Amino acid sequence: MWYIIFGIVTVISLYGLWLLFKKAGKQGWESIIPFYREYVMAQLTARPTWWVFLLLVPIVNIFIFYGLYFDLLKSFGKRRFWETAAAVLVPFIVLPMWGRDPLVKYLGPSNTEEFKKKYPYKKTAAREWADAIIFATIAASLIRGFLIEAYMIPTGSMERSLLVGDFLFVSKLNYGPRIPMTPLAFPFAHHTMPITGGKAYSEIIHIPYKRLPGFQEIKRYDVIVFNLPTEADAPYNRPVDKRENYIKRCIGIPGDVVEMKSGKLFVNGENGFDSPDVQHGYFVYTDGTGLNKQRLIDKRYEFNESFVEPYLLHITAEEEKDVASWGNVKRIIPYEVSGSAFPHEHPYNWDFHNFGPLNVPKSGDVVTLDSLTLPIYTRIITVYEGNTLEKKADGIYINGLKTETYTVKMNYYWMMGDNRDNSLDSREFGFVPEDHIVGKALFTWLSWDKDGTFLSKIRWNRIFRGIE
Repeated sequence: MWYIIFGIVTVISLYGLWLLFKKAGKQGWESIIPFYREYVMAQLTARPTWWVFLLLVPIVNIFIFYGLYFDLLKSFGKRRFWETAAAVLVPFIVLPMWGRDPLVKYLGPSNTEEFKKKYPYKKTAAREWADAIIFATIAASLIRGFLIEAYMIPTGSMERSLLVGDFLFVSKLNYGPRIPMTPLAFPFAHHTMPITGGKAYSEIIHIPYKRLPGFQEIKRYDVIVFNLPTEADAPYNRPVDKRENYIKRCIGIPGDVVEMKSGKLFVNGENGFDSPDVQHGYFVYTDGTGLNKQRLIDKRYEFNESFVEPYLLHITAEEEKDVASWGNVKRIIPYEVSGSAFPHEHPYNWDFHNFGPLNVPKSGDVVTLDSLTLPIYTRIITVYEGNTLEKKADGIYINGLKTETYTVKMNYYWMMGDNRDNSLDSREFGFVPEDHIVGKALFTWLSWDKDGTFLSKIRWNRIFRGIE
């Protein structure tokens, strides 16, 4: 339905542009040919014709097009704020109206000194401020939506690779920027209005998932920002691009087999991602004298806030050896994470330390549907790919049709935190669909230690540090 509406308003808008081109002494058909249309607009407004080549540059092309578009409107005497706003918001109304109005005439190239002297126009202070604010908002929104976005690490799930208080730049270009699926939103707010609360977006317009070309595929072990899949559920029920942003390491790419045995990760039967920065949980027992809390803070060791024996520390293998060397420490044992892991259903009695082997689905996979596979694929079929699924006495029905197989539409990924025993990740919420991928974490541009002293609040050694 939206495609039909979009097609109709586009045709009407082009009809209005056709009429304006004819008024300017050009052929109407020149207004409907992309790139050539902008070349003609540059001629009509006295802008450099080489600007047309900038239309090939993503994001820049938006500014170039609207720059030429507004200059063309000026050439017809349309320079007031409401006229500019209407030409952006309802071109299918105002362009045909101006095109058919005999009083609207082509006045000449608007970007010449002769035009400016002949048709002077002085903006009010309010108009100057409005133009500046609108331009800044649009520019920042485009950069944030299509190029690069700042992100702060709020939790310790990626310790020690990423620390709480790290400020990152996340690239939208690497994997290709998503076209906004929920475009009507309050600027710079993700899903909740600042101060007042409530939704910061409207679902009146919903655009199906599309992604512009990127310059690399997602690689195994990339650090990725993505939307939290479980916020598709109540009480949030948020659209994909308005779900909370999470950051984890991509442990499994489409087609991989992931598995964990006694806390040891395996991918495709081989040892999975391991690094000196990967943390695990340990129970620490002392001789009764206890652990020095300030010592743990000074060493940046992550510990449970309850601070009762046995002490639960989330630390690296090297740090575990350090703690074991303390005189009052008598015993250290690995922490066993309690609770079930995805898919949280019988017959899969998996937990955070033991799960799999589990195949990460890829687009085009044909999976068999039965009592063993349904717990794995039900959420993919219904929530992520928008089908109905019913289990009846005589079999399984998808969209009302009986079937024994399902063809997966999207690629999926398996995400895990480097702080293995203190991370809410795919072991809890399962696969992450490709339409949830936000971007690739590039580097830390600032790191702020809330527990540091006045002189050590900024972690200088982490600034402009690449993320691996």
